[in-house]
Amino acid sequence: MIAHGSILVADDDAAIRTVLNQALSRAGHDVRVTSSASTLWRWVAAGEGDLVITDVVMPEENAFDMLPRIKKARPELPVIVMSAQNTFMTAIRASETGAYEYLPKPFDLTELLAIVNRALAEPRRPKLDARAEEPPETMPLVGRSAAMQDIYRMLARMMQTDLTVMISGESGTGKELVARALHEYGRRRGGPFVAINMAAIPRDLIESELFGHEKGAFTGAQNRSSGRFEQAEGGTLFLDEIGDMPMEAQTRLLRVLQQGEYTTVGGRTPIRTDVRIVAATNKDLRTLINQGLFREDLFYRLNVVPLRLPGLRERAEDIPDLVRHFFKQGEKEGLQAKRIAAGGLELMKRYPWPGNVRELENLVRRLAALYAQDEISAEIIEAELKTGERPVVPDGGALIPDDLTIGQAVEHHLQRYFASFAGDLPPAGLYDRILAEVEYPLVLAAMTATRGNQIKAAELLGLNRNTLRKKIRELGVNVYKSGRQA
Repeated sequence: MIAHGSILVADDDAAIRTVLNQALSRAGHDVRVTSSASTLWRWVAAGEGDLVITDVVMPEENAFDMLPRIKKARPELPVIVMSAQNTFMTAIRASETGAYEYLPKPFDLTELLAIVNRALAEPRRPKLDARAEEPPETMPLVGRSAAMQDIYRMLARMMQTDLTVMISGESGTGKELVARALHEYGRRRGGPFVAINMAAIPRDLIESELFGHEKGAFTGAQNRSSGRFEQAEGGTLFLDEIGDMPMEAQTRLLRVLQQGEYTTVGGRTPIRTDVRIVAATNKDLRTLINQGLFREDLFYRLNVVPLRLPGLRERAEDIPDLVRHFFKQGEKEGLQAKRIAAGGLELMKRYPWPGNVRELENLVRRLAALYAQDEISAEIIEAELKTGERPVVPDGGALIPDDLTIGQAVEHHLQRYFASFAGDLPPAGLYDRILAEVEYPLVLAAMTATRGNQIKAAELLGLNRNTLRKKIRELGVNVYKSGRQA
């Protein structure tokens, strides 16, 4: 049953006032419209209206400045705010100031009417703000596309809850950024944010890493060690790549989610825990369930609030904003200010971005570091997107040809190595030298084949990601330099 009511509309755009007046009136509501923030406040203070719809930016006063006054005078009055400034921070401010809902402009009338009906049908009760501090000033998420607006609004609803969130999406879409935003803008922001990547930890150590262990619990356990649950107490625990968690650890995690307690490895006394769980995966967990690799009951415990992050190709209209954001980050790190020509941005919008936002960030950093001109031309962008992230052998060595397989790349590098001795015997310690020589092209070729994706490269090489990162640093592997600079 649809509830009808009196609706107050405030917007300085006459066309929007007309559209809302007509649509709401046809839906059976009594509507009053104004372009003035002071008029809206006078109506609210006089007790008029069952619902308010207001633009954020008004000539006399910003709606976010007015909302606390409205909530104090009439805490039960639902307020829907609209804004053309469609950023993550706009959605967060709407949530913080007590708005019932936030709608980005341009809005969908059908969606607006559904929100109005829901707001009028709900019991009148004040919306409490559990925030104790002001949020950070930084912008953790960037983009104004419809896909990102849905994410912002979902996050704004989840900030003041402790519901478990499951973030899914391809590698490079920013799953940890979203998890951090949930923590840093939520009511647990005063507690720690602790992240653990299941793919980066040896499987036999995951339970100890999560739950801690007692002295003597296993060989090498010389002292008691706290786990990530203990470290995250009162805050948020981010379980990245949850699909790589072994079955034994899944069983223990399920108990935590069901009973709110755990035992350390080698311990007997249950320990109560108070953490919010945010999990993430780039795998299809339902497929893993069918393969017997993931517990179905754990999936439902984790998937309370599912949140899918779109690939960059699904929100290509966000690329200009992301490019500006990454260039500004580069400036803070000492890189020269840059911009990309309009034609270059159009090319970037049409590119499929298999590495998603991470690949875009790497490209922007490379452009800022390697090109002297202030404006990056479309020709440069076209060349960069065609060549991809071609690696360079350190010390000015030759490139590994793009068309070689990984095995051929290693052979190609070794041939160059032995050719450098011009018929003489190599120096002593050949065994260790050959091992060192093989490692470099192998890691280099794997990183090239996966376009710089360390998780995929680690899987390809049979290493955990921490080991791969260490090898990249030790060997000086650089997948971010343009091949033309060799």
